[in-house]
Amino acid sequence: MAEDPTAPSPGGAASSADAPWPVGQLSAKLKDYIDRLGQVWVDGEIAQWGVSGGNVYGKLKDVSMDATVSFVIWSSVRATLPDGLGQGDRVTALVKANWWVKGGTLTMQVSQMRRVGLGDLLERLERLRATLAAEGLFAAERKQRLPFLPQCIGLVTGKDSDAEKDVLRNAQLRWPSVRFRVVHAAVQGDKAVAEVSAGIRQLDADPEVDVIIVARGGGDFQNLLPFSDESLVRAAAACQTPLVSAIGHENDRPLLDEVADLRASTPTDAAKRVVPDVGEELSRVQQARSRMLSRVTTTIATEVERIAAIRSRPVLAEAAWIVDTRADELTRAVARGVELTHRLLERAGVDLDERRTQLRALSPQRTLDRGYAIAQTDDGAVLRSAASAVPGSRVRLTLADGRVATIVETPTDSAERPA
Repeated sequence: MAEDPTAPSPGGAASSADAPWPVGQLSAKLKDYIDRLGQVWVDGEIAQWGVSGGNVYGKLKDVSMDATVSFVIWSSVRATLPDGLGQGDRVTALVKANWWVKGGTLTMQVSQMRRVGLGDLLERLERLRATLAAEGLFAAERKQRLPFLPQCIGLVTGKDSDAEKDVLRNAQLRWPSVRFRVVHAAVQGDKAVAEVSAGIRQLDADPEVDVIIVARGGGDFQNLLPFSDESLVRAAAACQTPLVSAIGHENDRPLLDEVADLRASTPTDAAKRVVPDVGEELSRVQQARSRMLSRVTTTIATEVERIAAIRSRPVLAEAAWIVDTRADELTRAVARGVELTHRLLERAGVDLDERRTQLRALSPQRTLDRGYAIAQTDDGAVLRSAASAVPGSRVRLTLADGRVATIVETPTDSAERPA
């Protein structure tokens, strides 16, 4: 049976519309009531773990239902905890409920904590991670290159969220003409998986969208769980448009980061990596133009110097030297030719004289000049024997200086021939 809040409490009179309790009294009564609970052992999974000033602040999640409580571990107790204890571990903890009267908050103060084993949630995530990796969804060769200058960017994020503002502002600062197609979706809770998946599919089907960004401004391990859901991860893997994951959490990387074509550490980082900076690009163009101009100028100057050097050579500076040089050579060649010709003619003249002498020595005229004569009959036959001369026949005698005719008389005996 429910307790009547207006009934008198052990510590004072009942409250009423005419006699309400002050807030401080209510808070004090809650503290008294909670303090009576004392210390209890609880079982759960660490959903959040953060260290500040030596103390640990975190959240403990029920392993079977949606229930979470915050806890604090003071530095003196932290030193007694098992090494490596952290987010995702299944633990049992000795806690004492502590109501802060001034702030009106309830915190479980941990005095002991023991590791039971790997949390069920983390274990399921690791199994899913291994399955998707085995299918090759995390392989580097599957990842697409982002376009250098996207004309239209698709953005899946929470409505009016800081992540949306960061992406839009930084992208437009870098390239003012960039356009966005924004699909608002729940980024935590039960609707997150379906809405983010639908947003990815919607933007992937839009032919004008060049790249898709899924952005959320960080959060604890529990709030990031939708981005490790298998259906959402597979929707991202099936996306034909390059996809950027900008969940913004360094310690706990959701599975969406692994399957995305690019992981950005924050939404701001996503905008900077997707959209080039117009100032930087103009500066690069100017630098490239300066380098090209310098290179062309240097090349032209080098070629001008080379041409000047060629023109300064004697062969081009004073072309007459070629003719002069060749004229001297030609003169020497002509003189040499004349000399050789004279030598040849002299040798030929000597040889001719020798042959002429030889020819004259063998000539019949020389024989005639020595007193001999050639006897020929009328028919021109040469008489070689006295017996061939017919008495009374005419014989022509050829002498050194002419011819005479004679009549053959009696032939002379051969013994009487002159020696």
